[in-house]
Amino acid sequence: MKQPDILCIGSVLWDIIGRASSHMRAGSDVPGRITRLPGGVAMNIAMTLINFGLTPAVLSAVGRDAEGDELVHEAAGLGIITDHLYRSDDLPTDAYMAIEGANGLIAAIADAHSLEQAGTKILRALSDGTLGTDAAPWSGLVALDGNLTRDLLADIAKSPLFAASDLRVAPASPGKAERLLALVGHPSATLYVNLEEAGLLCQTTFDTAADGAAALSKRGVHRVLVTDGGKLAAECLDGDICTAQPPEVLVTRVTGAGDTFMAAHIASEVQGMDRQAALIRALNAAATYVSGETPS
Repeated sequence: MKQPDILCIGSVLWDIIGRASSHMRAGSDVPGRITRLPGGVAMNIAMTLINFGLTPAVLSAVGRDAEGDELVHEAAGLGIITDHLYRSDDLPTDAYMAIEGANGLIAAIADAHSLEQAGTKILRALSDGTLGTDAAPWSGLVALDGNLTRDLLADIAKSPLFAASDLRVAPASPGKAERLLALVGHPSATLYVNLEEAGLLCQTTFDTAADGAAALSKRGVHRVLVTDGGKLAAECLDGDICTAQPPEVLVTRVTGAGDTFMAAHIASEVQGMDRQAALIRALNAAATYVSGETPS
């Protein structure tokens, strides 16, 4: 079995996305396109890492239903290692549904109940010797998804299974951002958040990404990257801040942009880029993604 370059832990599900070219509001009924694609934060990150030449493995819960079989088949076909997935007989494959208009994301519902109910079962490969044990933990990169429960994230924060890991953490959405508070103070955790999520973690609002990054650093976050749409983004490592401006592009999609940014940043660092160069490349990749192209 091939050894992965990085473990992507969290939601692996079907994305059902409705997109319309017109501006929308609550109650709008307009023509558009509906697609179903492999998705979920962990899956989105894994798929982008593949585009950058890395080999990810996904650790998640996927049902032993037709949707799950098809999802695993598609992921494996992309080159993602799926051998460590927890396949449940009782839990259905999760799904995410979103509506996007010309004015951005209108509404979304994430049904990640199976992932939440599976709990620590998704981490078995890290303790049974397949990928690691308590005595010899996984020592590589880990991309963590905020769809994990608050309790599971708290367990991971203090677990010996992750004591040697380079943790990269993303909230699944602003509504789940506060779950990441469990990882504040972790010696190797890097948080990837947008400006709204940074404010939620600090129980305030910020005018700039640099302000949000500095505040999170003061709260004990080892390292944080804060994005703000088309405005200046910031990265803060132990109090030292660098910033970069995203390129201007025509936005055609938004779901998955943050996951693309995170994956591109991780890949850039794996490939030896310095902090500033990695931040710029990640912003360029996210801009390429939202414009409708495939970043690489």
